[in-house]
Amino acid sequence: MAFINGSASFTRFSIEGELPENSMEFIAQRIAAYSFQDIDDTIEEYSMGWVSVANMFDASFRYASFMNGDYVVLSLRLDERKVSPAVLKKFIQKEEERIKREKQIPRLGRAARLEIKERIKTELTRKAMPVPTVYDLVWNLSESTVIFFTTNRKAHALLEDIFKDCFGLLLVHQIPWVTAQYLLDPAELGSMEKLAPEIFV
Repeated sequence: MAFINGSASFTRFSIEGELPENSMEFIAQRIAAYSFQDIDDTIEEYSMGWVSVANMFDASFRYASFMNGDYVVLSLRLDERKVSPAVLKKFIQKEEERIKREKQIPRLGRAARLEIKERIKTELTRKAMPVPTVYDLVWNLSESTVIFFTTNRKAHALLEDIFKDCFGLLLVHQIPWVTAQYLLDPAELGSMEKLAPEIFV
């Protein structure tokens, strides 16, 4: 709840595309279709979807509605099982040494080493607990803008992908130039075309 708990960094997006006439019903159906699916009791490595901004364990929105007047308020939750590269390397080398001693050979072939690497990675990934990450967003329906409470570029890419898949809408990062086009009067927009980059030393 970055935007509820105090100061936060955010990125602003504009939206390209149109919602259908029954927009509220459409949004509710699409959020349900792309709600977060828990992977704690599975061997899946990755899961991403919508949850309540008030409770990251509420993917059915029982405790808080995502609709607030002209705003849709959601959190994007990402759970991922990760294995530290150092831990993976350690257990791969340990298994290689075990097999070399068992077979009494000085070194293993490339195919054998690849098989060990994949097997150990799979075993360690299954044992790892999914690490959750949650990003909040506010979607202003009347202005067709989204405020996403992170400046992480990887998270931006994930949001753009799921927003397109879920709602069929494109998100456009609002850099200062794009923002100015929304704020200036039509008569003032011509002056922007005369602007040129400047290097400040």
